[in-house]
Amino acid sequence: MRKSARYTILAAAGLLALSSLTACANDASTASAGSGSKGDGKGTKVKIMVGGLDKVIYLPAMLTQRLGYFDAEGLDVELLSEPAGVQAETALVSGQVQGAVGFYDHTLDLQVKGKSVESVVQFSHAPGEVEVVSDKAAGDITSPKDFKGKKLGVTGLGSSTDFLTKYLAVKNGVKVSEFTPVAVGAGPTFISALQQGAIDGGMTTDPTVATILDKKAGKVLLDMRTPEGSQAALGGPYPSSSLYMQTDWVNGHKDTVQKMANAFVKTLKWMSTHSADEIAAKMPADYSQGNKALYAEAIKSTLPMFTKDGVMPANGPETVEKVLKSFNPAIQNAKVDLSKTFTTEFVEKAAE
Repeated sequence: MRKSARYTILAAAGLLALSSLTACANDASTASAGSGSKGDGKGTKVKIMVGGLDKVIYLPAMLTQRLGYFDAEGLDVELLSEPAGVQAETALVSGQVQGAVGFYDHTLDLQVKGKSVESVVQFSHAPGEVEVVSDKAAGDITSPKDFKGKKLGVTGLGSSTDFLTKYLAVKNGVKVSEFTPVAVGAGPTFISALQQGAIDGGMTTDPTVATILDKKAGKVLLDMRTPEGSQAALGGPYPSSSLYMQTDWVNGHKDTVQKMANAFVKTLKWMSTHSADEIAAKMPADYSQGNKALYAEAIKSTLPMFTKDGVMPANGPETVEKVLKSFNPAIQNAKVDLSKTFTTEFVEKAAE
């Protein structure tokens, strides 16, 4: 099995380009991504774009490959990487890949744009996101009520971190026009922006969160890595990281999709019975960035967000719709058919 990953490093010169990539997502063709994947069977080729392979929230993608579960299902899976989920979405709807690992909320956003995409394996029931503030701004930002006039980092414009930041602002009386979202990616680019004052705070995930705290570059304002944190911040379970695919492709390649679901559900079950240290040991060595203990701690902090069976949490889609309707005019004025944004058909069979 060929194992490859393309890592896109978000340099300062590329930050402004993220908004144009979002526009591309809106206009991209809904052409079938079936090339190279017809004829289910041993060695079936599937390309998956991940919104950041080294992010702990998307850990099941690489872990499934490392555990050999794709191989066991007769799949030749190529994992590709982009810095933000919105770019994974772009790759999916333009037909570059057959699947995307990113936030479930993109399925609602795409539906109102006339594109039919559905979550087929739900990795999580909480966002796994953390709103952090820089040490310098910590005294001025004690809650989302203080977002007014601030520069807040998100992975990309139109990303799920952008969506959640806008919701937290609106929920706390701050209009989306009263603060500035800044696309800074994750990892070193996010941390650098925080340290240099390019942003006052922002939303990110582990291992970036663990590194920020270790460097004493910022403080946690809101922690949504657990179901309890999601309930407190968003009012319910918030299904986030998932494997989502174009509905037409799913319906035309059910055997392949079932094998994907089988592999991912095995991984989620494996994660629920192994420690953070054991999980970290299975991941590529460079993911720890030279600090294995810190990386394992980052995994431990994020583990509560994951489901054990890949099933969409009850009332999860409704919470996501409520969040998006709070600030997104396109969704506010549209009727979203939530039943078409996810399916449990494959994970239920995987559990049998």
